[in-house]
Amino acid sequence: MTKIVRRAYAGTIESSDVYVELEPCDCGIDIQIESVVMKQFGDAIRSVVFEMFEQLEVESAKVKIVDRGALDCVIRARVEAAIKRGEAEQI
Repeated sequence: MTKIVRRAYAGTIESSDVYVELEPCDCGIDIQIESVVMKQFGDAIRSVVFEMFEQLEVESAKVKIVDRGALDCVIRARVEAAIKRGEAEQI
């Protein structure tokens, strides 16, 4: 299991990118999404983010997503980078 111990972020708010910010919490996975394509792809974005948290075995984090039309592969890369930056260091 991966534990988020510090605030971390990845990405930008440039076109075709996504900004991901996460912080520790005891609230499960709490996701806030802001997207220029929310009506069309909001559910798909949420699904991709949840998949990454499940794949990297993160059970609890507060997550803010600001999407500017990023592809799934970009979303996955940014979420993974933010998780790696926020996780407890392995000893």
